[in-house]
Amino acid sequence: MDGHDSEDSSKQSTADMTAFVQNLLQQMQTRFQTMSDSIITKIDDMGGRINELEQSINDLRAEIGVEGTPPPAASKSGDESKPPAGST
Repeated sequence: MDGHDSEDSSKQSTADMTAFVQNLLQQMQTRFQTMSDSIITKIDDMGGRINELEQSINDLRAEIGVEGTPPPAASKSGDESKPPAGST
């Protein structure tokens, strides 16, 4: 009878371990889903903030009348006539 009890104990231990692993995997899946949702929400929020910033910049540019001109970094023609700093 000891062999039968050992076999039942082994089956119970295997079932317990299976339930434990399934529970652990379910917890991990829930945590990853929560993190994923959080990241997606933050990305969406950041996208909205970038769009608002872009609109504000465009509004400011329109106010000062530079709508069709390139950004300051792209236009170097005015800088060529100035001597380098410290050369005078």
